[in-house]
This record gives sequence, C-alpha cells and structure tokens, in this order.
Amino acid sequence: MTATNLENRNWRLIRDDARDGATQMALEEVAARTALEEDLRTVRVYSWEPSTLSLGYRQDAETVDWDWCRKNGVGVTRRQTGGGGIYHDAVADISYTIVAPAGEVPGDLMDCYALFCEPILEAFSRMGVDAAFADAKQESIYQPSCYLRDIHPAHDIVVDGAKISGNAQYRQRDVVIQHGSVSYDMEPARHVGVFDADLEETTFTDRVTSIREQTNLDRTGAVDALADTLGTWCGAEDGSWRADELEAAEALAERKFGSDAWVRDREVLEAGEH
Repeated sequence: MTATNLENRNWRLIRDDARDGATQMALEEVAARTALEEDLRTVRVYSWEPSTLSLGYRQDAETVDWDWCRKNGVGVTRRQTGGGGIYHDAVADISYTIVAPAGEVPGDLMDCYALFCEPILEAFSRMGVDAAFADAKQESIYQPSCYLRDIHPAHDIVVDGAKISGNAQYRQRDVVIQHGSVSYDMEPARHVGVFDADLEETTFTDRVTSIREQTNLDRTGAVDALADTLGTWCGAEDGSWRADELEAAEALAERKFGSDAWVRDREVLEAGEH
C-alpha cells in the first residue's frame, strides 16, 4: 500500500478549530463512522482549548495531579490509544488525525505506522526539521508520561535522539484511526505539573525537543506545513465537519470522553446517563 493508492479515494482535509479534549476525541469516532458509512476519509490538524491532558487508555487516573490541573485550567480526557499521558498545550502542541477504512491500509501494524507517518516526516522536512523515526529504543524515565516513557522506533519521531512527536493507532468498526502529537514549543513546567510525581523540568527538556527549538518557524507556518503535507499525501480536498457530525460529537463527548466514568475508570455511560 502506498500513498498513491490512497489518492484514489475520497478524502477531506479539515483545518480544525480549537476545541476541548472530550470533543476532539469524540470527533475521531464520528470520522470513523463517516469513513465506513459514507466512503469519506478524513485527515485533520487541530489544537486543544483549553489545554488538555489526554490519558492513555490503560493509564491509572491516580497518576494525575487533579488539583494542579484544576487550578491551572487544564482539562483531562482519556484516549482510545495506549501509552502515557500527553499534555496538549493550547499553543505548544499541534495534533493531527488520519482516519481510513482498515481494508484500504496495511494489516500489519508496523507497516501501517510507516505509511501513516510518511506525511508527518515529510512535514518536518518542509519545516526544516531533520526528524526521523527513533533508530533505537530508549528506556523509560517516567512511564505515565508519553514524552518521558520508553521511546519506540516504530512510532516515535526524534531529532538527534530527542522526541518531537508521538503517534498511536487504534481500530474501531473496521476503521483505522491514527493520531499524534507534534511538539511545536515546550512548556516543561506544565508538562510535568499535570502528573502526581516529583519531576524536575529538566527531566522533560533533556528528553524532548520542539519545532521552535529547531527552527524559527512560527506556529501558523508549522500548522500549515503539517496540514498541506497531509492533504497532498492522500489527495484530500479541503473540507469541514457537517452539522450532524458536530452534534454527534457533542453527544459522545458528554456521554463518554468528558465523563468522569470514562476518564477515571474507562466506563462508557449509556445514553441518558450522566
């Protein structure tokens, strides 16, 4: 499977608005339904407002400093993908999603990562960042944090050994969803503050780098480079969410991704429950 095969399908590129974490996660499931039922695949670039900590699927909620997050206006949600928590700063983080039917992409997980990360690596190249997959696994510093846990050559992108992007996949209703976090800038105090642990800021800055640290590109330029590269990769047309998709995402965010039952215990409420 190559990007050329993907270009023969119907894709839309959404340069998305900033939204809260629960809605951003819900929109991925809505996009999965749209891909499966309406033959329309999605790539998008987005940001988080307010800044949000997204927990890995199996992450223990006790690793979160809930008081710190509340005092500092940081939302908390839980992803469908595994791994450690990611602090998505409203400015310092740039995120993306790729959604496509499973039958159209490689069945092997590593091959699918290689395909879906092609535009991410190309975007870094356009930005003037010499990024690549990690060439060797690095041991974990603090397992509950995505950016401080072990670095994996299959899906972690680094610059001279320092992590600049984490990427993850899950499958739902015969659809593959990949999302990722790209470090535009670093907010080390907030990255370590969200966790209930005694972590020094240097623990983060020694392990992580950012687009801003590597280049003089402004955030708008970085967002555009990522969006343009994703769109070119799959031949997508500029698009947007439909009203019914946004309504469905709002309902799913309330019932699932924004509920304490899901965020703390991975339990999904039934319709009508609160």
